[in-house]
Amino acid sequence: MTMKTVLLTGFDPFDGAAINPSWEAVRQLDGWSGDGFRVVARELPCVFGRAAETLLGSVDELRPDVVIAVGQAGGRPEISIERIAINVDDARIVDNLGQQPVDVPIAANGPAAYFTTLPIKAMAAAMRAQGLRAGVSQTAGTFVCNHVFYALMHHLRGQKVKAGFIHVPFLPEQAEAWPEPTPSMALDDIVAGLRVAVEVALGVETDLAQAGGATH
Repeated sequence: MTMKTVLLTGFDPFDGAAINPSWEAVRQLDGWSGDGFRVVARELPCVFGRAAETLLGSVDELRPDVVIAVGQAGGRPEISIERIAINVDDARIVDNLGQQPVDVPIAANGPAAYFTTLPIKAMAAAMRAQGLRAGVSQTAGTFVCNHVFYALMHHLRGQKVKAGFIHVPFLPEQAEAWPEPTPSMALDDIVAGLRVAVEVALGVETDLAQAGGATH
């Protein structure tokens, strides 16, 4: 049996935060292996340009079968599996190098958008079946998360690699420090959700939407 490689990435803290739940969760899965697969975790800088370069460098190095980039979406109540990446950087805040691009295309000659190649409906359903809050999201925003999502799909176009992006909520300690009530999720639950995501991405070829299953 050929061993499949799954690349998971998370971001370093940004916008003055001391922690980023995406990397805290992803790092716990580094080295995880199961029936015919192994997981490699890499941290990305929350920096336009450099984040994409780091991710694509890891893709070229590892030649993974599945790539799931993970980022923080403070304020969201559930694990959000992203459907689409759009070809624009439009930052509400600065990145970790002080960059704040506005209405800048990610790929000058690229298409307006790419759809994920992950079985997103099946992933969300499997997470909810384990009691986790999860759903499909129709927007990955226009900050560095969408930047790396689009760059990833552009880089892998035409290749048989399952790839996409997942947003995760604040951790409880982040929500407690927020100036107004905001949702959060325990780190163990985020890790559990990402485990499900990996297993479903490896095991499901046809998404529930294509197979006529329920949607969310």
